[in-house]
Amino acid sequence: MAAAVPPPSPPAKRTRDAARTRVEILEVATEEFARMGFAGARVDEIAARMRTTKRMIYYYFGSKDQLFTAVLERAYAVIRHEEQQLDVGHLDPVSAIRRLAELTFDHHEAHPDFIRLVSIENIHEAKHIGASPSLASLSSPAIDVIASILEAGREQGVFTAEVDAVDLHAMISSFCFFRVSNRHTFRALFGRDLTEAPRREHYRTMLGDMVIAYLTSDLPGAARS
Repeated sequence: MAAAVPPPSPPAKRTRDAARTRVEILEVATEEFARMGFAGARVDEIAARMRTTKRMIYYYFGSKDQLFTAVLERAYAVIRHEEQQLDVGHLDPVSAIRRLAELTFDHHEAHPDFIRLVSIENIHEAKHIGASPSLASLSSPAIDVIASILEAGREQGVFTAEVDAVDLHAMISSFCFFRVSNRHTFRALFGRDLTEAPRREHYRTMLGDMVIAYLTSDLPGAARS
């Protein structure tokens, strides 16, 4: 009896084209959701900008909800990758925690769409993140890095404050997030643009100083390297 012939593999070009199409849809969808919000974004508009059909987008992503979830997954993957690549093992604890804070500062400034997408998802009470197996179970690599730095700092007597890694992550993220998300209302109320280039290094340094001051608040003299 002749051996069964396995089905042919899909052509490599077709596989590449499908992957590229998926990425292109996500790029356009990211702009549309960030600009219009989840409720205001229209899949028809995304399709029109892609010069394709709504049916084709649903072929790749299933529904508008699933498309938005995929957009969030892609946005979070960027910062998770940056956190994973962060190398602070050669730094002292004070310099290491400052470097991690600067990473968050730089990422949030460079990715305003990420800020808008997270704001939109909070309006919807994180229902898309909760429905995503990859996001719901995702723990930020930054938490592990922070925990390691805090432990080293306490062992060396540099950090005396009992600080939870998640709380410190929230402290760092909140400053970086607010600076981008609230720049327009803050400027309207106080006449200052938090993201203007001349003040960038001031705020970047200010963030590190706040974090270090908090972590060294019980020491006779704060470590501010």
